[in-house]
Amino acid sequence: MKALGTAATGMLAQQTNVDVISNNIANANTTGFKSSRAAFQDLIYQSLQREGSLTSAEGTARPVGVDIGLGVQAAGTVRLNTQGGLIATENQLDMAIDGRGYFTVAMPDGSTGYTRDGSFQLSAEGQLVTLHGNEVDPGIVIPEGATQVAVGQDGTVMAYVGNDPAPVELGQLTLTTFTNDAGLRQVGNNILIATDASGEPVAVNPGDEGVGVIRQGHLEGSNVNIIQQITDLISAQRAYEMNSKAIETADQMLTSANQIK
Repeated sequence: MKALGTAATGMLAQQTNVDVISNNIANANTTGFKSSRAAFQDLIYQSLQREGSLTSAEGTARPVGVDIGLGVQAAGTVRLNTQGGLIATENQLDMAIDGRGYFTVAMPDGSTGYTRDGSFQLSAEGQLVTLHGNEVDPGIVIPEGATQVAVGQDGTVMAYVGNDPAPVELGQLTLTTFTNDAGLRQVGNNILIATDASGEPVAVNPGDEGVGVIRQGHLEGSNVNIIQQITDLISAQRAYEMNSKAIETADQMLTSANQIK
């Protein structure tokens, strides 16, 4: 009886589903977080009778086959890159991307990371950094004595120093885009890294065609829909219970067969 193994794969699949949903719910308030969904595919089938096989010497053929599926497996976790809501913070170093693109950050090991989390701070040297101290690339240094920092939608960074009414241009923030955003790998701390599946990073200016703009004084909230996640969680729980019921039923059937004398 194949039902035991088949239902066991269903339980494992729903366990994976619950793991993904739980991570989404846990990050409901994480800045720039993108929710994921578990994607599944059926396993190979055992063919007991082939469709189209002859059923008589007169040439009649079987219209359908007898194919028994062997269960399900996780095919991947798909990240949903929809825009999160913009939250006003009135912090001049908070920046949200309204549209497509990622901020680029320099990682401690020399590699490059990408993030939608624009809750930036200043290092001891005045360098614009993430909450984990990773420098924003291209580097922006806020001069000592700056009373106000202004960031345009195109990424241009200006600072007012002392009593000088004329701002000083400090540089321009750029964004990075990818052919396949879902192919980026999440490594924690709101950082993603490029992979072969994501394609090569393309540096662009905010506001270019098909690229988002920067909103100073805002942060992008998570795109997690809590109501949908709770609904999916209940559905996964019910599916898990049904698979466990199938195992219980198959076990009872085997027990009955073993008791036949």
